[in-house]
Amino acid sequence: MYKVINPFTGGVEREYEAHTDAGLEKLLTAAHSAYGAWDISQRQRRAEALKRIGDIFLERRDELAEILVREMGKPIREARDEVSLTASIFKYYAENSEAFLADEAIEAHAGGEAVIRKEPVGTLLGIMPWNFPYYQIARFAGPNLVAGNCVLLKPAPQCPESALALAEIFYDAGIPRDAYSTIFATNEQIHQLIADPRIAGVSVTGSERAGSAVAEAAGKNLKKVILELGGSDAFIVLDTDDLDATVDAAVGARVYNAGQMCNAAKRMIVVEQLYDEFVTRFTAKMKSLVVGDPREDGTDLGPLSSVQAADSLLEQIRDAVDRGATVHTGGRRVEGPGAFVEPTVLTDVKPGMRAYTEELFGPAAVIYRVPDADAAVELANSTPYGLGGAVFSKDLDTARQVAARLDTGMVWINSAQGTSPELPFGGTKRSGFGRELGPLGIEEFINKKLVYIPRP
Repeated sequence: MYKVINPFTGGVEREYEAHTDAGLEKLLTAAHSAYGAWDISQRQRRAEALKRIGDIFLERRDELAEILVREMGKPIREARDEVSLTASIFKYYAENSEAFLADEAIEAHAGGEAVIRKEPVGTLLGIMPWNFPYYQIARFAGPNLVAGNCVLLKPAPQCPESALALAEIFYDAGIPRDAYSTIFATNEQIHQLIADPRIAGVSVTGSERAGSAVAEAAGKNLKKVILELGGSDAFIVLDTDDLDATVDAAVGARVYNAGQMCNAAKRMIVVEQLYDEFVTRFTAKMKSLVVGDPREDGTDLGPLSSVQAADSLLEQIRDAVDRGATVHTGGRRVEGPGAFVEPTVLTDVKPGMRAYTEELFGPAAVIYRVPDADAAVELANSTPYGLGGAVFSKDLDTARQVAARLDTGMVWINSAQGTSPELPFGGTKRSGFGRELGPLGIEEFINKKLVYIPRP
């Protein structure tokens, strides 16, 4: 179940055995015991460990990046970027945890002293995806470890090597082995862990199906759960002084990581006076992308994470074409080995097509024509997802008004969607709930305890 299948070569690089029930019990028992010693008095020690984790990530950047190339076909240039971003997350929480976790005094109208203490809650279960193996773990584990929680971390089945490499960095930096463990568990074992009273909460980044199943189990057992799920983000173009720069931003937001991002720009919504020229330039840019060996620095687009992922995307594209959509470029497998799909541009996508409502998790963009900003907002909000979005306009007041009307957790103005340690990440609707990163990310799994002393 846990094995590295190189999506560029198709070869199996390495296999790992799943944990037995007894093995998982041992790790959970150790974490539960460690939590008592990993208490609030250790906060400075934990912050120092996180800072060291960030340093080690940068020291081992090339080695860590090569793992991502093997596991999920990420181009080496983007893999190095992920390592650097991951390091910055650990350093961010190391530098800011004292302020984020400080006691908060509140005014008591009846007099006396009222303080909100921010304390850890126990052992957490993290269930992580394959598309950003280091980054996703960092944004969950980093703030929770520095807060004093212990973590059991289940990586995606195709990303065991990166998860183990990250765990070793944790230990080298001073995180106790009992406080953080990588688990190779089955779905049935995950449900057993969620039901165990020693697990205080669960965080999932992944598909709607996975999120729904875990949320059901967590709710049944009265456990808090954070869901970071899919997205079909809109990239709205109302006007621009530089159409080429806007197109470049749109293409980058669509195909980074081979388009395998929940917050990638998947639907380009363009006002009609710019639409024809936008389609022409966007298509030309997609055609110019260098598709090939992810080990090469010049590669723009590597393979998808698996043959199954490529086949699923092609089925969605074929459904749209069969129902009347127009393909401007792409729409096929790239000849030869590897899980490659050509960069694809679709127009004339309408309700009833899978591409209209489903997330396209790969290098395929849909471009829509709209008459004005009101129509753009209506179309952007028509999806069941509500993760992020972008608005491009020379008029910042108009852009802010459109951003305020988007039913999403995040909006970028005159910028492609991105991420940074200080910016909270999360969505609405079927994109999930809860936040990671920023000051909000550290507050999801802490006990905000009121301590009140009345006035004598």
